[in-house]
Amino acid sequence: MRAPAARVGGVEILPPRVMTDWLTGQVSGAEVVVSERRIGDLAGVFADAEAFARLPADRVVYRTECILGVPPGTVGGLFWGTTFIEPGTVGDEYFMTKGHIHAKPDRMEAYFTFCGAGLLLLMDAERHCRAERMTPGSTHLIPAFTAHRTVNIGEDVFSFGACWPSDAGHAYQAIADAGFAARVVRSQGAPRVVPNESTVCRH
Repeated sequence: MRAPAARVGGVEILPPRVMTDWLTGQVSGAEVVVSERRIGDLAGVFADAEAFARLPADRVVYRTECILGVPPGTVGGLFWGTTFIEPGTVGDEYFMTKGHIHAKPDRMEAYFTFCGAGLLLLMDAERHCRAERMTPGSTHLIPAFTAHRTVNIGEDVFSFGACWPSDAGHAYQAIADAGFAARVVRSQGAPRVVPNESTVCRH
């Protein structure tokens, strides 16, 4: 229940509308928009189609809790949210987000890690890739004109926050059509970034 407003010196002081747990990343408040991506929503994302087909279609891979304080497309606004990626693999490939580039590709984005272990996979306009390790407290500035995807390389839920312009948009289809130039796989018990279809990958 939201606490009542108070007055100090005649000025009304309102309680916060949104709370973020800085240990877990959980976002709470009446305006939180929650969505989930399940195995059935991620056809074509993972390399091993046979391993993908063996997993239950309703298994949750990741979910988001977001605050969209203005209508999408509003110039000058900001969106805020947390993504929670479950631990798991499809074949030898770690659970990950679909990945996207912004519909307005000149928009940047900021990520910051709450808990767990992950990799941020980045791909520039020439399809060159690099990866940044995400650990609690790590902060990542994603450049403009850069596709990005996050990967859970740990054994626990991996959560990270994001803040991005409300007019940035998400061009998911561009990634669905062309794919990322690199993948993150488990090799001898550890994560390894490998080229996808012989495209150059820096890491």
